[in-house]
Amino acid sequence: MQTWTQVYDPLGNLWLSSLVAALPIIFFFLALTVFKMKGHVAGTVTVVIALLVAVLFYHMPVTTALAAVGDGFCFGLWPIAWIIIAAVFLYKLTVKTGQFEIIRSSIVSVTEDQRLQMLLIGFSFGAFLEGAAGFGAPVAITSALLVGMGFEPIYAAGLCLIANTAPVAFGAMGIPILVGAQVAGVDAFRMGAEAGRVLAVLTLLVPFWVIFIMDGWKGVKETWPAVLVAAVTFDVGQLLASNYIGFELPAILGSIFSLIGTAIFLKFWKPKNIFRFKHSKAAGENKTYTGGQIFMAWSPYIILTLSVVLWNLPFFKVLFAKGGALYETTITFAVPYLDKMVLKAPPIAKVLTAYPASFSLNLVSATGTAILVAAVVSMMVVRAKVSMGVSTFFEVLNDLKKPIWTIGSVVAFAYVCNYSGLSSTLALMFAESGSAFTFFSPVLGWVGVFLTGSDTSANALFCALQGATAQQIGVSDILLVAANTTGGTIGKMISPQSIAVACAAVGMVGRESELFKFTLKSSLFFVIIVGILTTIQGYLLPGTIP
Repeated sequence: MQTWTQVYDPLGNLWLSSLVAALPIIFFFLALTVFKMKGHVAGTVTVVIALLVAVLFYHMPVTTALAAVGDGFCFGLWPIAWIIIAAVFLYKLTVKTGQFEIIRSSIVSVTEDQRLQMLLIGFSFGAFLEGAAGFGAPVAITSALLVGMGFEPIYAAGLCLIANTAPVAFGAMGIPILVGAQVAGVDAFRMGAEAGRVLAVLTLLVPFWVIFIMDGWKGVKETWPAVLVAAVTFDVGQLLASNYIGFELPAILGSIFSLIGTAIFLKFWKPKNIFRFKHSKAAGENKTYTGGQIFMAWSPYIILTLSVVLWNLPFFKVLFAKGGALYETTITFAVPYLDKMVLKAPPIAKVLTAYPASFSLNLVSATGTAILVAAVVSMMVVRAKVSMGVSTFFEVLNDLKKPIWTIGSVVAFAYVCNYSGLSSTLALMFAESGSAFTFFSPVLGWVGVFLTGSDTSANALFCALQGATAQQIGVSDILLVAANTTGGTIGKMISPQSIAVACAAVGMVGRESELFKFTLKSSLFFVIIVGILTTIQGYLLPGTIP
């Protein structure tokens, strides 16, 4: 078969081409906000629209376009949907074995206030999981935990998505920073340091914003000392790691500081009024449990933490590399009709570059497998029956049929956009804004994560363009390459992939439109703030850039 070269301005006018490229995105927005379609329906129709645009306007070969759909759908199933299946399975095990009631009680013993429980679980613990694993696991696990604590599903899912903003740039041991720096040809440490400085502002704001959404200004006034402790301790850890240690640890160090600092503070300080959702179990109904019972109840999540950290340690990853003892457990193959059949062209690439496409069925090294191993070990620790575990696992598979399809379809949509060049057309339109690009630079990362569901993927797509544009308008390339990843962290909360994952975790299947509307305003607000910060740094405070 002949290769096909991407065309970024198929209509001869970049604005018109951008409008056509945006059609599937516009439809998806409208499908969720206006038409209120169920996620799996909206995702499927969006894929069809993206395919039509790619084939009819960009003249992408039909076989190549369909191969992109297939590759994306399979990636949505593995490893992404696999993470959700394993995470929900672990949560359901704790419920069915009665351990979750003890977990709930132990958290209430630290604070009965559900606003502060959100800080501990959604913000601090979620950030730790993001730093260690990423790829949807943090929101799936924390939102399920909070639903069990009595949170309304829409609040549990939506607030966890918003709270997850702070650590995404440094998620999965700093992979987004590493990829962005490699693509743009900049120093990864400096890029991570700049991202840490910008995100320090967001980190101070996000916890207060989450409390404001839950309980308005009244809630902020009543809880601000604890919120400040959670935010500042996270900031200290994140800034120390990103500016003095390395880009792999900011989310992990920040979250540990925040968890410990906030928990200790709450032992000595309580809010004047206790906030709880109306239907949640009253604090007075809690039983008293021994330290051993509490440890046993938390053991599945302790094992989970150890498991995902182990899976991401360098020595463990080497086992799956070529020549490693477990290399054969990963089945990798080139995607037919797609691998190196698409050529990236200037200005997206410096020269014509073949776009690789391979699929890896990493049966053991996948994060979902780490979570499943934690669940199986936990069954042994809490002495759960094998028959109960097996029946629960198949129950989860049945419950997640529609969410799995939704995840597959939205990732397929992302792959069509990337391989056809639709996403690159939108990137070039932003780059045409000249000196105003410092404001739109994080917006580009925001769009990239909306399209791909991944800060890593958005950096792989757009960081080279960010670096090149920086040179053209005379600002630091470190600034704009980092802005791509900081803007991307904000896009995560509205990404169709993230929305589908969160809905699956809290039992909101078919209500994706509600969750999308819940997070959209926050996402727009934050990306505007980062755009302003980037512009101020670029033109007024260049000395603050590493």
